[in-house]
Amino acid sequence: MKQQKSPQEKLGLTELIAIGVGGMIGGGIFSVLGLAVNISGHAAPVAFAIGSMIAFVAGHSYVRLALTFRGDGASYTYLRHAFPSFPWIAGSTGWIVIAGYVGTLALYAFTFGAYGADLLGSPRNPDVRMVLSAAVLLFFMLVNLKGVRSSGITEDLVVYSKIILLGLFAIIGLSSVRHDYLIPVFDRGIPPAFMAGALIFVAYEGFQLITNAVEETRNPQRNIPAGIYGSILITTTIYIVLAIVAVGNLTPAEISAAEEYALARVAQPVLGEAGVVLVALAALLATSSAINSTVFGASRMIAQMAEEGMMPNLLARRSLQHVPWVGILLMTFAGLAFTTLGGLEVITAFSSMTFLLVSIGVSLANLRLRASTGCRCWWVILGIILMATTMILLTWYLWETSRETLAAIVGLYVTVFMLQQIYQHLFRRNHGNR
Repeated sequence: MKQQKSPQEKLGLTELIAIGVGGMIGGGIFSVLGLAVNISGHAAPVAFAIGSMIAFVAGHSYVRLALTFRGDGASYTYLRHAFPSFPWIAGSTGWIVIAGYVGTLALYAFTFGAYGADLLGSPRNPDVRMVLSAAVLLFFMLVNLKGVRSSGITEDLVVYSKIILLGLFAIIGLSSVRHDYLIPVFDRGIPPAFMAGALIFVAYEGFQLITNAVEETRNPQRNIPAGIYGSILITTTIYIVLAIVAVGNLTPAEISAAEEYALARVAQPVLGEAGVVLVALAALLATSSAINSTVFGASRMIAQMAEEGMMPNLLARRSLQHVPWVGILLMTFAGLAFTTLGGLEVITAFSSMTFLLVSIGVSLANLRLRASTGCRCWWVILGIILMATTMILLTWYLWETSRETLAAIVGLYVTVFMLQQIYQHLFRRNHGNR
């Protein structure tokens, strides 16, 4: 049975925005900026704007469903209500979402370790990177085990410090932008801007983590919509301004050559070595808050699914403070296993595609449950069209550039689906017979 929390122990709008922004501005902007510029050239800011537009329309379905079907299960809960005759849809989706969260958690930890090792003067030392990656995962495991209030306060401090640092860099960077570097905007044509928008959509993964906290939120009717839309707006503003600063200070070739350190490379001509340190600190804060948000939201989704028999019952266990401690441990050590392997390119692409697929599923659930959710149907349909188009572009890009990656992603989906089906037909049946 779930314990009721006092209003003081619950999350307010400040914490919710921190969870959303923290989940989105994680490893994303620091690793995908170079990719966006490499594909779309001067139109990189447009690519981020396209990604934000998709996030806003997807956010509408998450808001309406979260307020109608309140539970920590989020997308799993919505699909279960929308397709009650087909429980495998919700179950398989839930397992795939958790796998996607593990992938993004590993990416954030990897990025934290990479930037931390660079600050310590050991950028090419994999052992230093792995130690730092493990340390940050274990630290936020302890933070989340302490309880929701501890997690929320920590997220506030980390996220708002990150916003200040990135805002400071953006303001200073805008003053040195060369306008001739920005034009023509579509120097590589209009289609590449949409292609880049599809590929960097993983940078907007995170706002949906807010819906995992609906039962631990004060005044959710007001704070859930404000938290989701507010976090997307803040993130979008930061992304677009940073993209303008990047394109306006360096040539596309210089940015692309820097790869995952693109933002640090941009900071060098603007602020010198101090700028590199500033961006590195922002990267450490960004990945830290993303780890905190992901562990918080995913562990609650795991517990909700376990309580309803869609995952092993052990994962439903909570502490006296209502903390899903087994789910937290699972996410931490699964993320640790992935990040120590090093090869995260497939996992990153898998996470981006998973977020798109699940968002399409959530939008379809909202459309099917429109009589209960009171959604704007035209807005939901527009979102489905945009996300489906993005999925097609992403799949086509992977087919053209890296068929091995696409095959690995399909293999991951098949593996997760098979594991879920094995549990569904064996372990869950045995559990029901006891």
